[in-house]
Amino acid sequence: MKFCGQCGASLERRIPAGDNRERLVCTACAAVHYQNPKIVAGCIVEWEDCVLLCKRAIEPRYGLWTLPGGFMENGETAVEAAMRETMEEASARVDVIGLHTVLSIPHANQVYLMFRARLLEPAFSATHESLEVALIEESAVPWQQLAFPTILHTLRFYFADRNAGHFSVHVGDIVRVDGRAQFRAPRPLPVS
Repeated sequence: MKFCGQCGASLERRIPAGDNRERLVCTACAAVHYQNPKIVAGCIVEWEDCVLLCKRAIEPRYGLWTLPGGFMENGETAVEAAMRETMEEASARVDVIGLHTVLSIPHANQVYLMFRARLLEPAFSATHESLEVALIEESAVPWQQLAFPTILHTLRFYFADRNAGHFSVHVGDIVRVDGRAQFRAPRPLPVS
């Protein structure tokens, strides 16, 4: 962003009065332009012992496998976004069961919200966003061909929970360490 959305003047990076972070501030009208993380919402779609995976037909990570998901739009809830993205990427109708994974990715300015969902009927297909869509058992997950670390960790948590017989909400961070993405569990928060 180079110009103010209010008056069109140029922007500069500085810490506004009363703030503690550098922001984009208009040099003319002093409007502060906040830049915040993007929310990605998606589904772990269940059918019997399988999950629904999509092979990406778009960049980034063309040709690699992922869970259906994408950027949340203004005016929709996180659950609505997850359901919409599942329809857009897999032509699949789902019933959302609940939140399963929350992953923050500070280097990409994103937060992933992945929901468990039931496939309402075994009907799905590739779309303009997917080369292929398939129901895949845990033993057949293409672990080395997953598109994103968030999907890898989400699936690991999901299968561990399923194998243990109970599901939890998993929270963590995907951070860059020596140029590689690594999972980091947040430190426990105090309970009041």
